[in-house]
Amino acid sequence: APDGLCVLPCGESGSTLRFLLPVVGALGADAVFLREGRLPERPLEPLLSELVRGGMMFRSEGGKLFCSGKLAPGEYTLPGNISSQYISALLFALPRLAGDSALTITGARESEGYIAMTENALAQSGVRLFKTDSGYDIPGGQTYALPAAVKVEGDYSSAAFFLCMGALSRCGITVSGLCADSAQGDRAVLDILRAMGACAEEAAAGITVRRGTLHGAVIDAAPVPDLIPALCALAAAAEGETRVVNAARLRLKESDRLATTAAMLASLGAHVEELPEGLIVHGGGLRGGAVSAQRDHRIAMALAVASQRCSQPLRIEGAECVRKSYPEFWQDFQALGGIIQKEGE
Repeated sequence: APDGLCVLPCGESGSTLRFLLPVVGALGADAVFLREGRLPERPLEPLLSELVRGGMMFRSEGGKLFCSGKLAPGEYTLPGNISSQYISALLFALPRLAGDSALTITGARESEGYIAMTENALAQSGVRLFKTDSGYDIPGGQTYALPAAVKVEGDYSSAAFFLCMGALSRCGITVSGLCADSAQGDRAVLDILRAMGACAEEAAAGITVRRGTLHGAVIDAAPVPDLIPALCALAAAAEGETRVVNAARLRLKESDRLATTAAMLASLGAHVEELPEGLIVHGGGLRGGAVSAQRDHRIAMALAVASQRCSQPLRIEGAECVRKSYPEFWQDFQALGGIIQKEGE
């Protein structure tokens, strides 16, 4: 890159962009982040304003976001109810600064499980944080020193799609590699599936979910926004009404996931009401048809859940977008007995 400019392709990944912005500032690097899809439209405030206050500079040109300047140690403040990724991002970066810093978190905190995961990862790396009533005191001058071998626990967010499919299966589906005491917020999928009438059992061999008498429930999306498309697909196959509440943040994902989830299910014959901050899904079954994944990996995988209760074949346009988070998804789907016919075959 010209003049030592770091070129950092983010694709459509909001977490990649948000996590690395303060890290680049801590290193004092000049960089350009390359953003695709809806990523240039997705919010970065108030994180950017705090980074500017700390000494960084930003310039946006279409999909490119240029940044320069070096973060200074000191006092930083973020709200707790916008994105846990902003908080994690500063926790990654502030220990690297030459002097001590403090991070104050105001208001209620959403997705606290993800912040706990960040704390655990930093502790594994030998980084010290001191929790306070208002946030964190963070000593400066620290370096990262991960052990030579680190075991990464399984991902509940990806497993949730197969766990939801298990809730539609008489024999069930078992997913191994998930940590029973994980701090991951999406571990709540088990409690939600039980609340909807599915049978979920945890054992040393893995977590097994199988069909029960499925019925509607009230789902609070605030702590588990990534679960909503899959759970709504399941709700369409259940009896009664499912209400998704506190879901406004879903409009700012790879797609407007309230709109795309509603459109996905409506295209398959379900009755769905879209609200400003939620959805109402009326159960009763799905018919099948052709649906676009809207370049959104979680919509594509939610369609795989829906396919298990479609009375006719389901055609997914853009199904390859699962590569963003789960490149082997369709292979695993087939391994479990899912039937796929690729276009042209």
